[in-house]
Amino acid sequence: MAAGAQRSLLENRLVIVTGKGGTGKTTVSAALALAGARAGLRVLVAEMGPDEQIPRLLDPRAPRAGYAGCAILPGLRAMRIEPFEALAEYLGLQLGVRAIVDAVVRNRAFRQLMTAAPGWRELITLGKIWHLAQLDSEDPPGRRFDLIVVDAPATGHGVAFLDVPRVVVSAVRAGPLRAHAQRVERMLEDSDQTLVLPVALAEELPAREIAELTDRVRNEIGISIDRVIVNAVVGPPFPDAIRDLDEALARLDGDLELGALPPPRVLARCAHHLRSRHELNRRFTAEIQHTTGLPIVELPRLPEGIQGPDQISSLASALLAKPVFLK
Repeated sequence: MAAGAQRSLLENRLVIVTGKGGTGKTTVSAALALAGARAGLRVLVAEMGPDEQIPRLLDPRAPRAGYAGCAILPGLRAMRIEPFEALAEYLGLQLGVRAIVDAVVRNRAFRQLMTAAPGWRELITLGKIWHLAQLDSEDPPGRRFDLIVVDAPATGHGVAFLDVPRVVVSAVRAGPLRAHAQRVERMLEDSDQTLVLPVALAEELPAREIAELTDRVRNEIGISIDRVIVNAVVGPPFPDAIRDLDEALARLDGDLELGALPPPRVLARCAHHLRSRHELNRRFTAEIQHTTGLPIVELPRLPEGIQGPDQISSLASALLAKPVFLK
């Protein structure tokens, strides 16, 4: 999809959220899933990390979702895709002997052998996502999930994760493995339903990595990206009428008594720090826009951090803002 299309995130059936570790991609995944459920969609949010985070972000009382998944909120289901469980499910369906397959997959030697084999985790995980996207619902009729949000691996592993089906199709001439990889590849390359959503911070290293990510995903792998989420952006610290508050404080008499407040020089340093942080964020946000050529959606930095549903709720609305090219 062209960058100018700028359709709503909720118009996609599959949104794969990725970015450098620590940028808040799991928070963005939870916020997008919540936004979809609020809009009346049937939503599944799938995690891939070793630890579940999203269910508790959405509801502190939520049980562990696990591979089977569970309903977290009305219209919103969560799960964690574990590669060995996905492999057991796939082989059980193909061979029709699930009990034997389960015993083999639980075998320590088999797991050690598979752990050393490259690529299969990514392919089986994407295959599970493909399967989930095909599931039907009887009430109401149609797809079981209108929106699937995937909290994908961090940037470096995330690119390899998305590229595995293409590599398999290129390397394998025929057979079930090639057919399986082709189905997954077609799903990923379908810009009418699949979108990669990169998440970055307005800082030097995340800005550099997000440029590399978007270039590889669009030009080498061929998956749609139409915006970048810049998370935890520090807004203007002072009102428009006193944008130079830090400089004004620095000009005050250093011995001026301000009651219970610190001396003017201390206030000036604090104010200068806030202004510098904001200006640094603006510079790197502009750099992200320039290097990716994509419009930006900014999510605000929350002073209290992400504590739970209240903060996720506030980000859910901001996440659906129209992406813009900053001036």
